[in-house]
Amino acid sequence: MKENTALRKRILAALFLAIGLILPFITMQIPTVGKMLCPMHIPVLLCGYICGWPYGLLIGIITPLLRGVLFGMPAIFPNAFCMAFELATYGLVAGILSEKMKKDIKSLYISLIAAMLCGRIVWGLVSAAVYAFTGGIFTWELFLMGGFINALPGILIQLVLIPALVERLYNMEGTVEWN
Repeated sequence: MKENTALRKRILAALFLAIGLILPFITMQIPTVGKMLCPMHIPVLLCGYICGWPYGLLIGIITPLLRGVLFGMPAIFPNAFCMAFELATYGLVAGILSEKMKKDIKSLYISLIAAMLCGRIVWGLVSAAVYAFTGGIFTWELFLMGGFINALPGILIQLVLIPALVERLYNMEGTVEWN
């Protein structure tokens, strides 16, 4: 039984990776807002909730880097590099909190908001270190614009879509074995 669960998690993690690679093609068809929709964030967060923190962490690291290598977007350095830390944090925090908290909508929102805040803080810290290392400047204004203001459409989509999907899956708990 445990072997079957591990295989199922690996298959689902691979599916979330594939979605993370493909979804930006769909959102980038709307050039003015495509980047603002944060398309890679959704499958990584779902992976953390559904497969657990180790898979969420791994898929969070791999997705932006692999997409950068395969398709040239995001640029490997500094964008994909910084995003790898951000998305890894999303998958890690979502997975850990989903294991520790109740499987109800309130706990789901708390864990989602915590994961999103932690990921954005990690992104800001890594970005500041990268820019300092390369001689650039990363200000509070850039952090707020990149992490929150410009990402507001993606944040709103995540706050609507992820709880709806995860709650639906939690309600199927009798048929799905969770992390």
